[in-house]
Amino acid sequence: MQFFNSKYILSNKRHGWIDYDRGISIILVTYRHCFEGMEKAGLDLQSHPWLEYINVFFFGFRMPLFFIASGMFISGSMRKKGLNDYAKNRVQSILYPMLVWGIIQISLQLIFSSYTNSKSEVDYHSYLYLITNPRATGQFWYLNALFFVGIIYAFLKVQLNCSTKNQLVLGLMLYACCGYINANEMYFGAINDILKYYLFFAIGDAVSGFMLDEKAKTIFTSWKFVLPLFIAFLLIQYVFTSINLGVKDNYHVENKMPLFFLMVALVGCAISIATSFSLKKYEKMRFLRVVGYNSVHIYCLQIIVMSVARQFYTKVLHIQHVPMLALLILASGIILPMIFYNICLRLNAWWLFTLKKPTAEIEYLQSKSN
Repeated sequence: MQFFNSKYILSNKRHGWIDYDRGISIILVTYRHCFEGMEKAGLDLQSHPWLEYINVFFFGFRMPLFFIASGMFISGSMRKKGLNDYAKNRVQSILYPMLVWGIIQISLQLIFSSYTNSKSEVDYHSYLYLITNPRATGQFWYLNALFFVGIIYAFLKVQLNCSTKNQLVLGLMLYACCGYINANEMYFGAINDILKYYLFFAIGDAVSGFMLDEKAKTIFTSWKFVLPLFIAFLLIQYVFTSINLGVKDNYHVENKMPLFFLMVALVGCAISIATSFSLKKYEKMRFLRVVGYNSVHIYCLQIIVMSVARQFYTKVLHIQHVPMLALLILASGIILPMIFYNICLRLNAWWLFTLKKPTAEIEYLQSKSN
């Protein structure tokens, strides 16, 4: 019986490199959440400083990459669906799972507060914070920002006929505004992330015509382009990591050095995209494409899953070797959400992740199980 939706994903004719790209990003995001969870649990990470180095080294470009990738499809969606259908789809596939899993996660944290790291981080106001101050709820700030950035961008594009060039200018202005706010240590909840990531969404739209064309694959898989890009990536990430580790603040460059962070983000995104194009071209590490397709499912569930996994590995199996724990918890945070999603599809519980029934995916799985 075909359990995973992997064959459905790999047989899909959509742009495969996008799934590879999202796969790389969600693994890096999961690693960071894994590291933070272990740190809050009081595990001896100091004896293994390379774990923190990896955490900071890949920190700067993961989230901008998601916004750029999402922005690449905004123009196509507007042509095919129009504003109303696009907004409806964003509610169904982004806002809805954020609310469902945000409420579930907060409720579990409140119920099991004496067994988790979140005892002082959540209260009954946290349900409202999913919309107004999502950073206070953990990882759900990303889905909040992705939803509102997409809706605002689409509204301006259609209703005010705002061109891609003007959207880029607006994105730069909002990014500069966010830089000023962060430099002065001001905080306005969800607004901060909308201001910061609008630019990356606009960049995605601006480059979509090129990136979704076959010419991009030729350039991004050429060593004449990739080699100097890779060298620049290593140098920039080294400086970025050194600065953040030096001041013991992962967000120092992002909040205090916005121009340098923009460089970190764009070069990091470019090397990730180049890697994704090469993997798709040679059909290597195809599991990354499956992971990328399931990135939202993984993102919604990973904190819950990794919290339970950490307790199981440390309290039940008594595993104390930190690198081994990191590997096991990371793998659990990626694999178990995908398994759960597939179980939900088979049990017709797809509504836990979306308001729009994934009919084609369900029919494919059912046909393979017969």
